[in-house]
Amino acid sequence: MAHTTPAPAETEAVGKTPTASVPARRQASKVRRQRLRAAWVFLIPMLLVLAAVAGWPLFRTIWFSFTDASFANISEYSWVGFENYLVYDDGMWFGVLADPTWWQAVWNTLFFTVVSVGAETVLGLIIALTLNAQFRGRGWIRAATLIPWAIPTIVSAKMWGWMLHDQFGIINDLLMTLGIIAEPLNWTANADLSMWAVIMVDVWKTTPFMALLTLAALQMLPSDCYEAAKVDGIHPVRVFFKVTLPLITPALMVAIIFRVLDALRVFDVIYVLTSNSEDTMSMSVYARQQLVQFQDVGYGSAASTVLFLIIALATITYLYLGRKQIGGEA
Repeated sequence: MAHTTPAPAETEAVGKTPTASVPARRQASKVRRQRLRAAWVFLIPMLLVLAAVAGWPLFRTIWFSFTDASFANISEYSWVGFENYLVYDDGMWFGVLADPTWWQAVWNTLFFTVVSVGAETVLGLIIALTLNAQFRGRGWIRAATLIPWAIPTIVSAKMWGWMLHDQFGIINDLLMTLGIIAEPLNWTANADLSMWAVIMVDVWKTTPFMALLTLAALQMLPSDCYEAAKVDGIHPVRVFFKVTLPLITPALMVAIIFRVLDALRVFDVIYVLTSNSEDTMSMSVYARQQLVQFQDVGYGSAASTVLFLIIALATITYLYLGRKQIGGEA
């Protein structure tokens, strides 16, 4: 078999290919380092501000949770270890984790979170699908839908508090006019109705947030899938569950985790409507009661720290599952 000698040009090209890629890799590495330095230049001021605004108060709260500090004289306190969290003394358990009122607040918060976020997700999805359709006046309807979300929570809670008033509230008057109820209901004081009243107000307030993020996801969907489904004669309901819902699930999950984190630390809407009622007391309301009303900085800080750990755990779990899902898809 005859031996063929490569052409000089081909040999030169083959020989120079590896050496030619070295400067390119060095250039790419240099650009990467420059981008990393630029990123840190922009991040450092933000991290410093975040450490001053959030880091230092968080550290002080955790520190006070291990002391017997009180608002009567907050500069004088003693180290008590985990006594504010859980301690066994004289045959009984004491501390936040042994307080039935705390666990009632935990249950109230979890119930509020699951029901309100679930209702907001379903209603927000329905509203987003409606606003994504083509009809006259769609822009005005979109703007009007955002009004509840734009109103400050304190204002909307106070407004709904008047509307739900048992004597002269418009809700009772409307329900009695329609014949749904025979006598006025005390929405915010009745143990069977107060939590549902709070959830109703929160759903009215925050559903536009879910609708807005879902609508943004719907507007980013490719039209090719829907045109192909229309040509094939696939039913719209099946298209929604097989095409639309899977495509908007990532954006929907982001909206849900934001709402879950917000609902876990809910305070304002519950406190304005029902104050310190144990039937609706959330973890934030419980911590505020210990800190402000009972003047017990150590005990209230322990409750706030536990709340922070719960929210941090929920955030870390979401980030872990999201990263695992991305890694599985890759």
